[in-house]
Parts: sequence; structure tokens; C-alpha cells
Amino acid sequence: MFEHLPNLGAGLGYRDPLLSELFLQRQRVDCLEITADHFMTASPQKQQELELLTAHFPLIPHGLSLSLGSAEGLDRDYARTLAALVNRLNPPWWSEHLAFTRAGGIEIGHLTPLPYTWEAIETVCRNIRQIRSRIAAPLILENITYSFALPGAEMTEAEFLAEVVERADCGLLLDVTNLYTNGINHGYEAGAFLDSLPLERVVQLHFVGGEWHDGTLIDSHAQATPPEVWELMAQVMARAPVKAVILERDENLTAVAPLLDEVDKARALGRRYGRWD
Repeated sequence: MFEHLPNLGAGLGYRDPLLSELFLQRQRVDCLEITADHFMTASPQKQQELELLTAHFPLIPHGLSLSLGSAEGLDRDYARTLAALVNRLNPPWWSEHLAFTRAGGIEIGHLTPLPYTWEAIETVCRNIRQIRSRIAAPLILENITYSFALPGAEMTEAEFLAEVVERADCGLLLDVTNLYTNGINHGYEAGAFLDSLPLERVVQLHFVGGEWHDGTLIDSHAQATPPEVWELMAQVMARAPVKAVILERDENLTAVAPLLDEVDKARALGRRYGRWD
């Protein structure tokens, strides 16, 4: 289904503090994921930064605010600017979250879960058709963490995710940390969740470590990946045709060596399961 996509290997979510160290350790990073929103209306300095990254790494654009679940449809200006960036980069694929960040014309400023309903599926698929008319590269969708589930669910989260990617014919960006976090906080078994997904659609993985706060596991993107997430990632690698794995750290970026050690470990895990050379 996505066999034609290249095997990119193991990489990092690009953050500004990593820039100089990335080039000193170039051989340990196979690819980078860039946050599309950081470059959509970039200053000349950010544009030069993007050109430098493009010249040395395969880049995967990752969107934050397209709001595929918004019932009022996509923000046309945002969609146009995002499409211009993605088309300029011509990546093997790009990604967005299965969520909404805008409702009633108001920017919520947070990735918000959708109701697991057939109506929400129709909304998402309609918005995906609109953005696909602008962007040629394949789209993969990411599962998010959430602190609450909206009422009125007509299916489980896993069934909802599976139905969307099947109907929209998209790939999956399976965030293994998000899956583990939701399983802990909402009391479901991650293995059963995986059994409900079309794993042949998994193109990319995210992984990182979070933090505990008052008995809740927070997806802070701030800590080393815990053993439970590594084990879950191994399960996915064994079953899904993963093309890339990205360490998604946003905090505690002063020491780059531990991040690269995790990237090396993820690369070795992919090799163990024959995902790339």
C-alpha cells in the first residue's frame, strides 16, 4: 500500500537548539522532521536555516494547526501557506494530527480530541480531500494524547482512527508514546489497540518520554523514552512496515548525546526487524 515510500531510518524532530550539534553528528541522524508551522511564514534567517537543513537531511514536514477535525472546514489561508511549504520541500510524505485546534473561528491553541462518531469521520475525510487537492505528497495522520474523551462515542478510539485512515486512504504516524500514555491514563491495553489498527498503513513512529503529575502521565516530550515505550515500539516494528522513526523531544535539549543514543537505539531496533539496512 505504501511500499513505494523510501525507508528513511531513524531521526529527530528538529528544534533550533540542535542545529550546530546536528552537523557535528550528521552520520547519526538519518532524517529530520520539521514543524511546518515554524517555517510557513519564516523570516529570511529561518528560510536560510530551512535551506541548510534541506541540503543535508531528508525532511518530513509535520503540521500542528491544520485542524482536520473542524466542522467549519479548513482555514483557507493556512491551508494555502502550508501547501506552498510542503510542495516546495517535495517530501516523501507529510503528517498532521487527527484532532481539531479551531472551532467556531476561535483558535483553541491545543490539539483537541474528536468525538468518535461517524459524523466526525465524514468531517475529517472532507477536510482531507480539500488539503489533498493542494498537496501532492502522501498524508499520514497522527494519534494524539488527550485528557478527556468527548461524549457520544459511537466507536472506540482505535476503531475511529482505523476508519478514518481507511476511508481517506491515508497512512499512519503512530505515536507510540501517545498510545502508551492514553492506555495508562484511560485504562486500555495498548496491544488490543494495535490489534484494531490497519498496521499495514503505519509509515512512521514517534517516541519520547513523559512525566508523572498527580497520578497522571503527561506527554511532556521532556524525558528519555521509558522501557515500556521501547517494548511497544518493538511490537509495532515486528508487525508494521515502518519507514521512519522520529524522537520527538521538546524540552531538556541541552545535552544532545543522550538524544542521539536513543536515535541509534531506534535505528538498531528497525534493523532487527528488517525495516531498513
